[in-house]
Amino acid sequence: MFPKPSYKKQRIKVQKITMQLQKECYITRRPDGLHKHHIFYGPCRKWSELYGLYIWLRPEWHTGDNGIHFDKQFDLRLKREAQARFEEEYSRDLFMQLFGRNYID
Repeated sequence: MFPKPSYKKQRIKVQKITMQLQKECYITRRPDGLHKHHIFYGPCRKWSELYGLYIWLRPEWHTGDNGIHFDKQFDLRLKREAQARFEEEYSRDLFMQLFGRNYID
């Protein structure tokens, strides 16, 4: 008999990047009613979660009329900051491999 193949998922261990020191709104610093905003979303959301590339926002700053989902400049600023922090810990090559776009240059 042949041995059964192992289908266990391999866990990737990474050093999480800290975008915020405390769990509070990135804008107002209030600790209540927070939403987690993944800086890179869509197919890259899993990498944002794995590497700690997210921030905490109050609902009005997350999905409100003037929130990050409707403010391209704010969104781009966060992406640039997250990429810079990622590259301090890892490399641009890995960033490009995972996220597929350079937001800094």
